[in-house]
Amino acid sequence: MSLNPSPSIRYIWQHPHWPALHFDAATLAPALDAARLEQGKLLGLLDAIGLSQGQVLAQTLWEQEALATAAIEGEKLDLAAVRSSVSKRLGLAGATPQDRSVDGLIEVMQDATIGFQEVLDDDRLWRWQSALFPGGTSGIRRIAVGRYRDHADAMEIVSGLIGREVVHYTAPPSGQVAVEMAKFLGWFESTRPGAPNPAPCATPNTAPLNGLLRAGLAHLWLESIHPFEDGNGRLGRAVVDLALAQDLGTSTRVLGMARPMLAARVAYYDALSAAQNMSQKAQAKPQVPAQPNAALDVTPWLLWFVQTFTQGCISSQAVVNQALEKANFRQRAAQCGVNERQRKVLDRLLEAGHEGLGGGFLGGMTTDKYSKITGASKPTASRDLVDLLDKGLLRVEGMGKATRYAIAIDSWHQPASDTVP
Repeated sequence: MSLNPSPSIRYIWQHPHWPALHFDAATLAPALDAARLEQGKLLGLLDAIGLSQGQVLAQTLWEQEALATAAIEGEKLDLAAVRSSVSKRLGLAGATPQDRSVDGLIEVMQDATIGFQEVLDDDRLWRWQSALFPGGTSGIRRIAVGRYRDHADAMEIVSGLIGREVVHYTAPPSGQVAVEMAKFLGWFESTRPGAPNPAPCATPNTAPLNGLLRAGLAHLWLESIHPFEDGNGRLGRAVVDLALAQDLGTSTRVLGMARPMLAARVAYYDALSAAQNMSQKAQAKPQVPAQPNAALDVTPWLLWFVQTFTQGCISSQAVVNQALEKANFRQRAAQCGVNERQRKVLDRLLEAGHEGLGGGFLGGMTTDKYSKITGASKPTASRDLVDLLDKGLLRVEGMGKATRYAIAIDSWHQPASDTVP
């Protein structure tokens, strides 16, 4: 049986049975088990974090999520502005917001997780989108803000140079958006944990709907409608954050999907496009036996989503482990009685992290760098470094003029480059 019931149907929303998405639960079961295992490991690690260290970790992951969700759209946010806005939301000192659009994104991310028990409706989504574009513009282009798109032109996802664009996807006409969103929002509320009457759309043969699958379905569904003139990707990932917080029953930033999606950005767009385009579905190897509405089978997309979530949990475990290592190291340093100069340098090395997580103090610490950071003379810098080495807080790499010092944490490795940060 053909996946495409009519040659005129190019996109998933044009299928006569849309939005009755379905999937093969048996195919997804092993991936879901693996995801829950890694999620459990991550939550277990978080239990070992103290309150103060947990707040630092939440700040770091929140900043990374904000940078990632913008980077997926090709936008590079100012790190200082992101840090300031996150600090403001966490009630930390040093918050001096200076970018309204960054502050708006952070506010949306906060509302999606802190407000996980609140209803997701038109008004909430409109307020989220307004926060992303506080000036009513995207770049220098004026856009519809605080409402669904209403332009007559087709809503297309394109790439390529002007005049040589490639259309990857065309969303439903603006005139259909209100009806499409009513179906989506009704489903989202009826399938949230504890809902009395699960919706018939986009559900497996058994209820309740698995929380991870619900998050993946929600993202695909909303991105397929593409209800706003701009900001759909960031809002779609905020809805994923909301769904994951509802699944967990608590607010958390450690389970965000933006970071793993950015790490697999090309695969992300490929998986989304394959789920939305009938031609790609027809060419793909069927995951399950053909059915009358087989074109609405989204098992491959959900498999990718769940596996990417798993990778995100593993990545977050590494971040949490590094936070624990930093906390233990600081405690050890305090017991050794380091002076203020040494503390400052150790903090710089700890802040840089280690190479395995994409960080590291490039080139390692040298006497010259120590002097520049602390303002100490080279003889004093040399004595301080030797003292830290003797106390087991630093380890030495190289000899003679090539001598470098690195933080003495067994699992950390420093980059080989000698670039001064």
